[in-house]
Amino acid sequence: MHRPGPSSRPARIDVVTVLGLLVAVGAALPLAFLLVRAREVGWSRSLEIATSDRALELLVDTTLLAVAVTAACLVIAVPLAWLTVRTDLPGRRAWTVLSALPLAIPTYVGGYTFVSALGPRGLVQGWLEPLGVDRLPEIYGFPGAWMVLTLFSYPYVLLPVRAALRRLDPSLEEASRTLGHGRLSTFVRVVVPQLRPAMTSGALLVALYALSDFGAVALLRFDSFTRVIFVQQRVSFDVSIAAVYGLMLVALTVAVLGLEQWTRGREQYHRLHGGGARLARTVHLGPWRWVAVAACAVLVLVALVLPLGVIVYWLQRGMSAGEPLRLTTDLVWGSVRASALGALGAVVAAWPIATLSVRRPGRLSRLVERLSWSGYALPGVVVALSLVYFGARYLPALYQTMWMLVFAYVVLFLPQAVGAIRSSMLQVTPSLEEASRLLGAGPFETFRRISVPLVRPGLTAGGMLVFLTCMKELPATLLLAPTGYSTLATQVYNATVEAFFARAAAPALALVVLAALPMAVLVLRENERELRPPTAQAEEETAEVGESVVR
Repeated sequence: MHRPGPSSRPARIDVVTVLGLLVAVGAALPLAFLLVRAREVGWSRSLEIATSDRALELLVDTTLLAVAVTAACLVIAVPLAWLTVRTDLPGRRAWTVLSALPLAIPTYVGGYTFVSALGPRGLVQGWLEPLGVDRLPEIYGFPGAWMVLTLFSYPYVLLPVRAALRRLDPSLEEASRTLGHGRLSTFVRVVVPQLRPAMTSGALLVALYALSDFGAVALLRFDSFTRVIFVQQRVSFDVSIAAVYGLMLVALTVAVLGLEQWTRGREQYHRLHGGGARLARTVHLGPWRWVAVAACAVLVLVALVLPLGVIVYWLQRGMSAGEPLRLTTDLVWGSVRASALGALGAVVAAWPIATLSVRRPGRLSRLVERLSWSGYALPGVVVALSLVYFGARYLPALYQTMWMLVFAYVVLFLPQAVGAIRSSMLQVTPSLEEASRLLGAGPFETFRRISVPLVRPGLTAGGMLVFLTCMKELPATLLLAPTGYSTLATQVYNATVEAFFARAAAPALALVVLAALPMAVLVLRENERELRPPTAQAEEETAEVGESVVR
């Protein structure tokens, strides 16, 4: 359902607004660092660098990569979400879990497995050599980077679209069919507009992820802003030039955010009947269901089975050569602890941002939301270096502590939590919160008994996404972790840099398994809800909300 959003009005300065402003200022610290560095090199020199042929070439290549990856993810994720939610796809629960698991594979691990398997002289070429195949086509450059980023980031769109599909009120679709529209016309005219917040949120995450990724583009030798910034800092040690490139990346991010705000418009989407609407009927695919199964199988084979198979191959090869596993309890606990703290911090920080965006739209809320996204588009190494600079100068007590690392995770991955929470808030009718206040509940009681339970799917999904991404984050962990603190990501990096691929196999496999477990649990819980009768779900949700309002 479409309803015009509330008109812009002067923002109220209350606790939520103050918290949102504080979060936005913290997220903008890396941007301030870039501005300081660019000022040191001089604005005229900065403009010269930004308008050079090299900079413009990087701008075009990076933009094309982000657009291509985002479009491919939408093409893959939206039909896949519909198949796993609305149809009688055989093995639907299994495909739901398997199709989401590629998100648990870091791009630097996935990129390495593809280079190792599909490179010109990779494993596949070795298997085909008896057939006269001396060399496979090049995987490096734009095609390889586009393929790897797409295969390991499409779940960013899949998860929110699935959640939105499950909560759509089918009465609008039934009305469309009653008025003579076919199934396809109803999907395009009725379903897609209601899915637009989830699609936009997921597409925005993918676009910014493609802009900021370093692992895949570095391994596949594609010159985007992130790879060139890293080389500039590590080889020439000229941080100022890297800062100018970073500012250009921020400008590109602002353009993407502006496009997202424009496509979002001023509409709100929520159910007609609150939490108790019926679920849609299952669509029978008929003979097309086996075509759908084949498509899902190919996707899972390429995005999940292939990289895991390559890791297992190197693990077996290393064990045969006597290579120790190099897995310890401290190593695993270090990864889980840092990622869990980062996820918790991101969810807490995202709540006031999402509340301002959904409940109090206006200039201030748009400014706060845009600032909260600024750190996500920057390479992790740039964010880490800015916090090193800030911590060493102004907060030496926090420098190289767990708190500084967790803060970096929040700055880097806050938009993932904001997008998930915002999508859930958009589908919650505000009248429930208003009813709670009219019945005498204070703001905190309304927040605890009404807002949090209704937005719990978004909170859980956002926390899971941040946890998974923190587990995979490499540059920030390398630069900001306390002295002697090691994680699975740093262990994999240290081994692969020295070309000890067999040594990296066990930590890489453990990293994938640990990142995959919470996602599998989340998806399985969603599937269990799908198995219950729609009326039972509706009655349960209505009873929970009603009880909370009365209390």
